[in-house]
Amino acid sequence: MNARVSPEHNLRRSLEIQVRVLGALLMRETLTRYGRHNIGFLWLFVEPMIFTLGVTALWIATKSVHGSDLPIVAFALTGYSSVLLWRNMPGRCTGALMGNLALMYHRNIKVLDIYLARVILEFAGATMSFATLGLTFISFGILAPPQDIIQVATGWLLLAWFGGALAILLGALSHRSELVEKLWHPASYLLFPLSGAAFLVAALPPAAQQIVLYIPTVHAIELLREGWFGDRARAIYDLSYIIPFNLILTLSALLQVRITGRDVVPE
Repeated sequence: MNARVSPEHNLRRSLEIQVRVLGALLMRETLTRYGRHNIGFLWLFVEPMIFTLGVTALWIATKSVHGSDLPIVAFALTGYSSVLLWRNMPGRCTGALMGNLALMYHRNIKVLDIYLARVILEFAGATMSFATLGLTFISFGILAPPQDIIQVATGWLLLAWFGGALAILLGALSHRSELVEKLWHPASYLLFPLSGAAFLVAALPPAAQQIVLYIPTVHAIELLREGWFGDRARAIYDLSYIIPFNLILTLSALLQVRITGRDVVPE
């Protein structure tokens, strides 16, 4: 008589398979995108570092005004690194399934896995870039250490949650309509100046504050900056807005993935 398999064993077995699937997809995506030449996978975080340093240098050269007395290097680092985190994820997920339909023949690979692998890869690259630049600037005395590292991490994770959920939602929708991918690119450029990366909410007129606080990224970036700069940031945010927003966005994304998964035909 066969021994009964416990639910705990089944769950553990499923998690092990899921981890192996994501690990294989991450390795495949890294090699496909960066290859084995030059510095290889190091481009994962070197590329966003170059972008961030370029924007920082540009802001310094043009003496950009950001409505506070925060150092321009610190403001650019926390701002543009945040933009790379949430904006690159949807860009990598839109149209991603079309190029990976052959993988759908594998029983253990699901539509969601394709998107999760790309979201994790973008999160890892942006996080390593942000951490490396932050530690470098701190080591050379250019930037003061964060006041509250837990708050910085919380703001960063909330921003990553928003970007990941949005990426999965747009990725699933883009498989059913090419219009989604075409509209996202201009929309992402329009959202950049409104995302909170280039301003503090407290520096805006009251009427403008009410408008920008409808944008969830503003709350996460304000939280992140308060964690780094303390009271100097004069942050305005509401966790009771961004957390439910992210939850609804996540549920919508999972629903669309389920709908898309029913129509996927492996090639």
